[in-house]
Amino acid sequence: MTDAMNNLFSDTLKRTDASYEAGDIEVLEGLEPVRKRPGMYVGGTDERALHHLVAEVLDNAMDEAVAGHASRIEVALLADGACRISDNGRGIPVDPHPKFAPKSALEVILTTLHSGGKFKTGAYRTAGGLHGVGISVVNALSEFLEIEVARGRRLYRQRFARGLPQGPLEDLGSVQNRRGTTVTFRPDPEIFGPRARLDPARIYRMARSKAYLFRGVTIEWRCDPAHLQSTKPNKDEAPLPAEATLHFPGGLADFLAEQLKGRALAGDEIFTGRRQADGEEGMIEWAIAWPLFGDGQVASYCNTVPTPEGGSHETGMRLALVRSLKSHAEMSDVKKAQQLTAEDVAGGMAAMLSVFIREPQFQGQTKEKLASPQAARLVEQTLRDAFDHWLADDPVRAEAVLGHTLDRMEERLRRRAEREIKRKTLTSRKKLRLPGKLTDCTLEDPEMTEIFIVEGDSAGGSAKQARDRRTQAILPIRGKILNVASASREKILANQEIRDIAMALGCGIGKDHDPARLRYGKVIIMTDADVDGAHIATLLMTFFFREMPAMVREGRLYLAQPPLYRLSRGREVAYARDDAHREELMETLFSGRGKVEVSRFKGLGEMPPKQLRETTMDPARRTLLRVALPEDPGDLRAVAALVERLMGRRAEERFAFIQENAELIDEEDLDL
Repeated sequence: MTDAMNNLFSDTLKRTDASYEAGDIEVLEGLEPVRKRPGMYVGGTDERALHHLVAEVLDNAMDEAVAGHASRIEVALLADGACRISDNGRGIPVDPHPKFAPKSALEVILTTLHSGGKFKTGAYRTAGGLHGVGISVVNALSEFLEIEVARGRRLYRQRFARGLPQGPLEDLGSVQNRRGTTVTFRPDPEIFGPRARLDPARIYRMARSKAYLFRGVTIEWRCDPAHLQSTKPNKDEAPLPAEATLHFPGGLADFLAEQLKGRALAGDEIFTGRRQADGEEGMIEWAIAWPLFGDGQVASYCNTVPTPEGGSHETGMRLALVRSLKSHAEMSDVKKAQQLTAEDVAGGMAAMLSVFIREPQFQGQTKEKLASPQAARLVEQTLRDAFDHWLADDPVRAEAVLGHTLDRMEERLRRRAEREIKRKTLTSRKKLRLPGKLTDCTLEDPEMTEIFIVEGDSAGGSAKQARDRRTQAILPIRGKILNVASASREKILANQEIRDIAMALGCGIGKDHDPARLRYGKVIIMTDADVDGAHIATLLMTFFFREMPAMVREGRLYLAQPPLYRLSRGREVAYARDDAHREELMETLFSGRGKVEVSRFKGLGEMPPKQLRETTMDPARRTLLRVALPEDPGDLRAVAALVERLMGRRAEERFAFIQENAELIDEEDLDL
């Protein structure tokens, strides 16, 4: 670095340091931080943050109701755009605060962050506002706020503007038959913008949800007619009323029933309940259903505060439902249900969940996510016990709900398999090099497809007509393939039939073999039901054992079992695999009077496609033999030695084996 650059850098640092002194440190006092950085307290200055002011005041009134001190709340939107919320609770204390006297406790609560009656456990057992900043933040962000308190048969009032008192607390004299707190405020356009307006429909929905959440409260709704003209309710909602009394003795069950009106449900019923938690202070209420069509939605609350981002209580609900369904499925011997996840159970679920707990922990001042660990445990234990009984009470209903969630599970697994195929296959199927003889299936999911390796074009033609085009591929090979146990590596790699098989399966051979790249879930050897067919099958099994052992070890290789005979008498038809099976059918199914016609298939190519499908290719009626390898290393070495003895280069060993087992061969087996 040059001297000139050093001097310039040094001068710049000096000027920067000189501008940063003690006098530059700003100390924000009282409610100034709220007005300076409203996003820290209400999440921003948008419409959602604007209506959060209403939620904070309404939450305080609801806390009084839940604590048993209030039974009625009024929510009103006034002509000038202000909102008024009142309750008939105990009223905010108005006597001088012992620490900040002569200020009243009311003024301290309205002008001081982190002040309130919810830090101590005595005033509220369960409450939605625990940070002590709710009403003071509303005061700070309001153009004006007026609060009236009826307490001890006297009425008090104090006014504020942008968080600052506009005079002392006024004693307005005695009042009869009135108690509680009334807060009237108008959001500050300097904070939220000159065009910001409270939405009456949004506030009405907020008030209605509170009434559903706590059946012990009645909420009176009032809206100035001037606001109704410009209000557009949501789709399928009734017009917004100017006045309404909101009281729902059925709680969440009433709410969800109204939301799902006219929609078909799995099990035809809503799973509802309300229980006081055992051993802990808390209460849980729920209403859960599984709509057969359309999307579901989960709405959760803690101490009547909405938690749109969910949290620990929703986690507990999902765990309870999935574990209960798995347990029920296990008792019903539905083994595939063990793959169920919370996503399958809750994905299309419509649910309402409300918990009341002491000292809940939320993420952020806007309380959009519950973080209390005890809530997950509380909800899971309580809800699972109730759901277990609900399922056991009605097996038909339980089967319908379980079947619905299993359908979602299978759809999830199908999508996952499709994503896995895309991940493993960097190029599309169209770009893969496939043998010209291959007649491929249309599906690409390996777990849902299979390939038949058949001998000859004639058998291949019948198999193509008999197959399921979506899931079954056909690869004809010409005659007996190369015996890989006695051939050189160069000869194996040069053999066209082996190259076609390797190309069709896509998983490589020898040291390049990778079963994860196999393009089909099942590889089925389908040859004629005679000695020649058995020889071809043996050559193919030797190839797979030597060149694709991992694929065989995973249980992907099968032998088809086509019939050798067709037996019929009148309309009665049966198929026999071999001579012994034919004789068994003659002595059982076709015993008695009447001539039995017996025809012997010359090969798969001679079978009509319909019969080939019914007897050998239809998954619902066919019989497959899976080729398995022993897991014990010693047994596996014995198998390898037997393959080498029978198929290897030493002909004398094969001859010795034939002599040793000659007595096991019938003369009919030699009649080719």
